[in-house]
Amino acid sequence: MPKSQKNTDALYTLEVFIIGGPVTEKFTKKNPVISRTIQICGNQTLEDLHEAIFDAFDRHDSHMYQFELNGSGPGDPKADKYVLPMEMESIFGDDRPAGFVTKTKIASLNLQIDQAFGYWFDFGDDWWHQINVVGIEENNATTGKYPKVTKSVGASPPQYPR
Repeated sequence: MPKSQKNTDALYTLEVFIIGGPVTEKFTKKNPVISRTIQICGNQTLEDLHEAIFDAFDRHDSHMYQFELNGSGPGDPKADKYVLPMEMESIFGDDRPAGFVTKTKIASLNLQIDQAFGYWFDFGDDWWHQINVVGIEENNATTGKYPKVTKSVGASPPQYPR
């Protein structure tokens, strides 16, 4: 997306799918598709998006997470990773993150319609999500509170299935 289109006033519509995690077969049979459509403003951060996803899937315990962009799929070591800021930068080794979720604005990601990117929540239980960009409304004079969920498909799986 050209620099002139990096608009912090844009409203992004994202469809978030759960594509991996500790979901039981019984739950999957009842809920073959589990997704949430979320609208978020360009001036909001990846941390804001994380909180919206966390709430949208009825999670209750916080865990580490990261977003992955410009890769070939979940876990691609070549993807640009946006992570939580940490004092121990040595854990990244030579593979420095592309940015921190607390500072990275949605508009700065140069997202395009039909682009997909990943979100990995809880590095122990490995909840993987695919996020599809389904809409970008430029120069949108948004009113109300964002981010917000505009559509839910399927039930929220328990964060810790038995």
